[in-house]
Amino acid sequence: MSEINIQVYKNDLPDGLTFDGAVAIDTETLGLRVGRDRLCVCQVGDGKGNAWLVQFDGTDWSAPNLKKLLADKAITKLFHFGRFDIAVLYHHLGVVTAPVFCTKIASKLSRTYAPRHGLKEICSELLGVNLDKQQQSSYWAAKELSEEQQKYAANDVLYLHQLQAVLTERLKEQNRYDMAAAAFDYLPHRALLDEAGWEEVDIFSHA
Repeated sequence: MSEINIQVYKNDLPDGLTFDGAVAIDTETLGLRVGRDRLCVCQVGDGKGNAWLVQFDGTDWSAPNLKKLLADKAITKLFHFGRFDIAVLYHHLGVVTAPVFCTKIASKLSRTYAPRHGLKEICSELLGVNLDKQQQSSYWAAKELSEEQQKYAANDVLYLHQLQAVLTERLKEQNRYDMAAAAFDYLPHRALLDEAGWEEVDIFSHA
């Protein structure tokens, strides 16, 4: 990916954007608890080197363009650990994101030889891309995102299309694609359970 274009917008995507087939989505928050920690940034990538960063100020959650994209049944939303992002987006924007593909689930089902399935690890192994994760715990509610934050946020969506292609091929080679597809279909429902308070409870367990 030779040229990267990053654009930052306040509270929503710009008018007139169109996407074909799939978009990459990620979020930045003030922490990792869905009901406690505010959504600060939602990143959108088209797989062609373009990343749109929607920076929320915490007062305006209308975001009609972003909501329309998240709910569009004709466009697959690509995530890495989508369970968290989908729950956060629903909590703040009130929209269920679907259909989805999660590269972390795909990695766990196809890279059973590997002990770690973080975005940094799978980008390094599968794409030969080394991601800088230094901004991961920076302050994402800042009024203006630093250049380093913008690059970090963009990197989280720039490579998901490529990862989807590689992981899909591996899943099919191992006859696990149907299993993965069923997990992706269930993922928004799992995220809604998290948002409703069952994050730490396995409702399928005997206990």
